[in-house]
Amino acid sequence: MSIKLGVPSKGRLMEKTFQWFGARGVVLGWAGSDREYAGFVEGIDNVELVLLSAGEIPRELAAGRIHLGVTGIDLVREKLGPWNLQVRELATLGFGHADLVLAVPSAWVDVSTLDDLDAAAAAFRQVHGFRLRIATKYHRLVRDFLREHGVADYQLVDSQGATEGTVKNETAEAIADITSTGDTLRANHLKTLRDGLILKSQATLFASSAAAASEADRQTLRRLEQMLKLD
Repeated sequence: MSIKLGVPSKGRLMEKTFQWFGARGVVLGWAGSDREYAGFVEGIDNVELVLLSAGEIPRELAAGRIHLGVTGIDLVREKLGPWNLQVRELATLGFGHADLVLAVPSAWVDVSTLDDLDAAAAAFRQVHGFRLRIATKYHRLVRDFLREHGVADYQLVDSQGATEGTVKNETAEAIADITSTGDTLRANHLKTLRDGLILKSQATLFASSAAAASEADRQTLRRLEQMLKLD
């Protein structure tokens, strides 16, 4: 066996993850073509690089098919419930920062807080006969957040495309989505509620609670944690 390390398979997250490990003496590389996701690890023995999409990594950690994985806090907490029984957070990596926020149309001048949204949702249902729609990819996180803050009379609608465009396209009245700068929200005439921050996320190294490990694997993990300065 070997320790399997899951890393995002493309884009800035992959590049930054490679840089983060490389700066600590663990060299990660991509050995394949654009169509073949094959990687290598140098600087430590008995570690295998597994290239996956960031969204697949929480599932693979929970299933114990990889021992370690780099992905966003938002994806782990959305996809795994209860997440802290399935994975352990080892280190935040300092990149991939994004906020999961609730946003409404800028034209809603009387709606700037969650209490305002709750009142607007009740009024919306009276007028239109159906619940105010909030488009999101993050159903678990948004539902839990709104329940904790007493917001009712809404429905979540799934958005797997450009969530910010759903209000303009009249498939939702509000959204809950990841943002880094807020520029895309403003470009789509949306504003974040003042108390609408659901979660602050960034790229994070997680360990699986379910992955099987021999004594040799555990020794490798301890050595890797020392190299990465996690102990």
